[in-house]
Amino acid sequence: MQFLLVAISLGFLGSFHCIGMCGPIALALPLGNSSPIKKTFLIISYNLGRILTYSVFGIFAGIVGKTFALAGYQQALSVSIGVVLLLIVFVPAKYTHGNSFVPKIFSFFNAVKTEFGKLFLKKGHGTLFTIGLLNGLLPCGLVYLGIAGSIATGDILNGALFMAAFGLGTLPVMLALPYAGSFIGLATRNTMRKTIPVVVTLTALLLILRGLNLGIPYVSPNVDKAQMTAACHTTESTDHPKTIVKCIGPNSPHKK
Repeated sequence: MQFLLVAISLGFLGSFHCIGMCGPIALALPLGNSSPIKKTFLIISYNLGRILTYSVFGIFAGIVGKTFALAGYQQALSVSIGVVLLLIVFVPAKYTHGNSFVPKIFSFFNAVKTEFGKLFLKKGHGTLFTIGLLNGLLPCGLVYLGIAGSIATGDILNGALFMAAFGLGTLPVMLALPYAGSFIGLATRNTMRKTIPVVVTLTALLLILRGLNLGIPYVSPNVDKAQMTAACHTTESTDHPKTIVKCIGPNSPHKK
């Protein structure tokens, strides 16, 4: 389950970027004059909603990854995702303008923000949970990075677990933010926001290394060997009471 450690680390390191991006939302949560204990539970409700949305993203990302894995393109997919992430970081934004799809995306985000405005006038655990659900839908480079990692797992369950672990990694900072946010100035938030390109670049390089199949444990494992081992299955013949090991694949060994 090394991928869970990667997801938690990614979430924790990237959560300092959240101070700049999601900080205003966390600081504006309708907590009222709640007692410290109730305030903590309200903040947890908000974050649980956010993590649930991330997990749903992970399910769909896992479906995409599994589709490519079954077709035998998981390594190529990993390299491709890494390259795309590097392009996002290093290609100037002016070359991405003019896409007719962009206005539709912003229209959706504006609708989410409108619902935000209504919810911030209310109070209660349900309200905070719903705000968290909607917050997970807002554009965030760090979340997109987590989704890329979920796709690279090549599995539906692992994709969902990756995003859930990613969300848990952001939890310590996001829990502390409503309490300590007033001590963090705008300049500090803007500085922290600039860390996301570094995190994206490092993750992209790891994804590319993973797809290159270099035989480096944990970093670039030999996927072909692992797949051959997984393709082998053991059966017992009814006519001959001895174990038969069958391996599927043109280059797989057949041993009786």
